Amino acid sequence: MGERITIDPITRLEGHGRIEIILDAEGNVADAFWQVLELRGFERFCLGRPAEEMTRIAPNICGICPSAHHMAATKALDRLYGVEPPATALLIRELEYNASLVDDHFLHFFFLAAPDFICGPDADPAERNLMGVIQRLGSAFGRRVIEIRRKNRDIIRLVFGKAPHPEGGLPGGVPRGITEEERRWISATAEETVQFAGRALAIFREKVLDDPTNRALLEDEAYRVRTCSMALADNEQRVAFYDGEVRVVGPRGDEVCCFAPDSYGEWIAERVEPWSFIRTTYLRPRGWQGLVEHDDTPLYKVGPLARLNVANAMATPLAQAAYEEFRDCFGGMPVHQTLATHWARLICALQAAERNREIAADPLLTGHHLRNLDFNLIGHGVGCVEAPRGILFHDYQTDEKGILTAINMIIATQNNAGPISLAIKKAARRFIRGGEVREGLLNRVEMAFRAFDPCLSCATHVIPGSMPLNVQIRDHHGNIIMQLKR
Repeated sequence: MGERITIDPITRLEGHGRIEIILDAEGNVADAFWQVLELRGFERFCLGRPAEEMTRIAPNICGICPSAHHMAATKALDRLYGVEPPATALLIRELEYNASLVDDHFLHFFFLAAPDFICGPDADPAERNLMGVIQRLGSAFGRRVIEIRRKNRDIIRLVFGKAPHPEGGLPGGVPRGITEEERRWISATAEETVQFAGRALAIFREKVLDDPTNRALLEDEAYRVRTCSMALADNEQRVAFYDGEVRVVGPRGDEVCCFAPDSYGEWIAERVEPWSFIRTTYLRPRGWQGLVEHDDTPLYKVGPLARLNVANAMATPLAQAAYEEFRDCFGGMPVHQTLATHWARLICALQAAERNREIAADPLLTGHHLRNLDFNLIGHGVGCVEAPRGILFHDYQTDEKGILTAINMIIATQNNAGPISLAIKKAARRFIRGGEVREGLLNRVEMAFRAFDPCLSCATHVIPGSMPLNVQIRDHHGNIIMQLKR
C-alpha cells in the first residue's frame, strides 16, 4: 500500500487548506487532492436582511479582497433598484477599485509569490518569506512597497471611509465627491504607482526571466494547465476591471461564449465534491466531465492570466507594451503556464495605475452629481467585477419590501478550483518521484496553487449545506479522552 503525504497547512495564501498526496508502491504520485477545510455561510445568514445592508456586510466576507465584494454588492444594488449612477460617480468608483487592485496585486507578488523566486524555491523556509525578499531587494525598496500600498489604500479610505473593509457603497452613486485639492494628491499617487509598477516588472525580468532556475520553472510542463479562460472585457475586447461583458475563450484561444453578467446562470454551473468545502464551477453548456484538460473541457481559469488570454489588448499604453512583451515571450496567446500568472498580475497592476492617472486628469472627477435617486425596485440584481483573483458575481433577490430572499455568490477561487486541483496534481507528479520527498519539492507543489492567489476564506460554500464535526476533548496532559465525530 502506498504512502500518504499531507501538506497541512499550506502556506502563503488567504484561508486554510491542505494538500493530500498519495504515493504508489514505487514512491511515485498516484493522486493528489487540494482540500479546502473551512466553511463560511454568508449566503445563508444574510437572508432576511434589508438588501442595502449588503454593502456593509459583504466587505467583511474577506479581509483580502473586501473592495471587490463591496463593489460587487454595490453594483448588484444598482440593478436591484433599477438605477444608473451618474458619470462622476462611476469615475469615483473606478478610481477606488483600481486602487484596490494595485494594493492587492503588489501584496500578492511581493509578500506571497516573490519569496519563491527571489529567495529561491529551495531556500530555507526561515528565509523564504517577506523578510528574505526585503533582505535581497534592500530595506529601502521594502519601505517603498509598503508606501505605495498605503497611498493607494488612502484612496480607498477617501472614497469609502476605510480600508481594508470599505463601506458606503450606495445604489445609484457614491457617498462623497472629490475636491480639486484631493485630485492633486490622487494624481501624484497614480503617477508614483505607474513608475513603481514599471520597477516591479523590471524586477520580474531580472529575477525570473533572466534567472535560469526560475525561467526553467516558468516554462516547465508541470506548471502548464490547459483549460478555458474567463474574464471581463470592454466593448473593444480589452482588459476591464470594473465593468464589461463576460468573455470565455477555449484552450486554443477560440471564443466559447460572451454574455452579460446578468445571465451568468445560463453559462456557469456549480457542484460540490465530497472531499472539499469549495464549490467548483464549470461551463454549464459543456456539462461536468471531471477534472480534465482538453480542448472541450468545461473547466476555466480566472484571474490575471485569464484576463490576458481573454482580451485582445490592454486598455492603457504602457500595459499594452508589457502585454506585447508577455505575448512574444510565449510565442502567442493564450498562455497556459501557471507561473506566468505572476507576470500577468504585474501587468494588470500597471493598467490599474495608468487608468487612475487618466481618471485623475478627467474634468468629470470633481463633478457634483454624485447619486441618482430615481429608484425602481426590481427585486433582482447581479453585480460583477474583476476581483484581484478573477471574476466575481453577487446575485441578490428580494421581496417587494427589499428584504433578501435569495443570495448567490460565485467567488474567483471557486472558478479556479478545478484548474488548481489539476495544477497541484501535475506538479506533484513531476517533482515527487521514487519516494524522494523533501521540503523544496513540496514547496514546488505549493507554488502551483500559489500562482492562482487562492482566497479560501470567501470561496467556501457547500450544497445543500452540511459540515463535518470533529470535537476532541483532552485531559490536562493533552491526551485525547473523547472524540465526537459527525
